[in-house]
Amino acid sequence: MSEIVVSADWVADNSDAVRIVDVRDAWEFDGIGHVPGAVNVPFDAFRADEHAAEDGDTDGAGAADSGDGQGMLPGADAFAELLSDAGINADDRIVAYDDTHGVFAARFLVTAELYGHEPERLHLLDGDFSAWRLDHATTSEVTDFERSEYVVDPPAETPLVGIDAVAAATDDPDTVVVDTREEWEFEEGHIPGAVRLDWRELVDDETRGLKPRADIEALLDERGIDPGKRILLYCNTARRISHTYTVLRHLGYPDLAFYEGSLTEWKAAGRELATGA
Repeated sequence: MSEIVVSADWVADNSDAVRIVDVRDAWEFDGIGHVPGAVNVPFDAFRADEHAAEDGDTDGAGAADSGDGQGMLPGADAFAELLSDAGINADDRIVAYDDTHGVFAARFLVTAELYGHEPERLHLLDGDFSAWRLDHATTSEVTDFERSEYVVDPPAETPLVGIDAVAAATDDPDTVVVDTREEWEFEEGHIPGAVRLDWRELVDDETRGLKPRADIEALLDERGIDPGKRILLYCNTARRISHTYTVLRHLGYPDLAFYEGSLTEWKAAGRELATGA
């Protein structure tokens, strides 16, 4: 496996060489404490106020397909300003964490990747803040960072796919469309042909980190999520797929697609839904 998902010990050993980003709310960062040297970039700060499918924006965000919405991406200028305020540079190695098994932190990392941050320099803390503070020191002191000039440089190719590409993928035997929502949501309505993999099935509630690799791979194999195929992920607003996307990258899956518009855009466009298990 890669070093995309990293342990608390790894972060402690490399703290001088990484920028640590805490995506919890400010009151948690200040009141509960945080990883020493972390900067607070709350989750709501790097999310759009509403889904692009709801405000009629279908111009896309670097994706190749017409009709592709921006989902919940905040916009390149807003993201650059946010990271500049945090004193982060485009060549920094970043570790992100939250206190929710990593799902919000993974969303930050995916957003950074889509706006051009080198994917191999983006890391997720395994086990979140609750796991960190079991064996490592926390602090309430805020580290001051000089403002930077973060430059967004979206790559020519990203894992983003548009709604038409998703529709085509439902009939493609070499693509597995994966719904990362809960079972009841899936049964209520999902993209035809999708298989279900609740993102929480990959994490251990006790350790708060990833389950052992063998257990994850057995589950993925059971669901037909084959590393030899293209894996296309969606949920409702692209938060939950961010975690699954990060885990699959960590496991070495070579061909991943990310439907930012997710089911919110799919439904808004009046596309067909399947129901039941």
